[in-house]
Amino acid sequence: EENVTLANAIGVELSCRLDNYPHLKSLQVTWKRGNKTIRHINKTENSWGILLNISDSSKMGSYSCTLKGEEEISAVFHLQVPKIEGKEKPIVSYEGDTAVMVCKSAGYVPIAWTWYMTNGSEEIAINSSLLPDKYVINRTSDSAIHLKILNLTKEDDGVYWCEAAFELGKSRGKLQLRVLSIMVPLKPFLAIVAEVVILVTVIFLYEMYSRER
Repeated sequence: EENVTLANAIGVELSCRLDNYPHLKSLQVTWKRGNKTIRHINKTENSWGILLNISDSSKMGSYSCTLKGEEEISAVFHLQVPKIEGKEKPIVSYEGDTAVMVCKSAGYVPIAWTWYMTNGSEEIAINSSLLPDKYVINRTSDSAIHLKILNLTKEDDGVYWCEAAFELGKSRGKLQLRVLSIMVPLKPFLAIVAEVVILVTVIFLYEMYSRER
């Protein structure tokens, strides 16, 4: 199997080659897109190819060649739009802080970007022009974009998607934001303070009791 990345309309030649097979002339070769058979055009002594005009997203998908002889051999080509690089690990921040999320399309330039937030089962498009005090979206380069979320609240906690539009389709990257209460990092400190207070109280009461005796 081989992944073929395409962003814009282009002509593509896919070819299957088989070397060192003793009965090449007896091979039956079949090209398919999904379950639909396609006639192969280019043929040499030991290779079979097809020419494709990938003009829009309907021409994307999986193409396969199957060679049948004494055994059956197949190869699959997956034509896909560029993948978007998000962030696998959650981004952790605190209420009141600012979070910055980054998406990249390495080596390819999207026509446009769109940010979404998943709120339960609903996806909400983020429009920075409507909420400039909350969101700032910057296209930092031809292939990268930043989403800055200001003054974080618990409502900002969730899954975010950056969607890149190419001439041949759309591709998404996933990011997760976790917004913690400011009390979370203070909990260990408060626990220590509580233990110290209890210890001091116990010592004080012990001394008072000792004096009374």
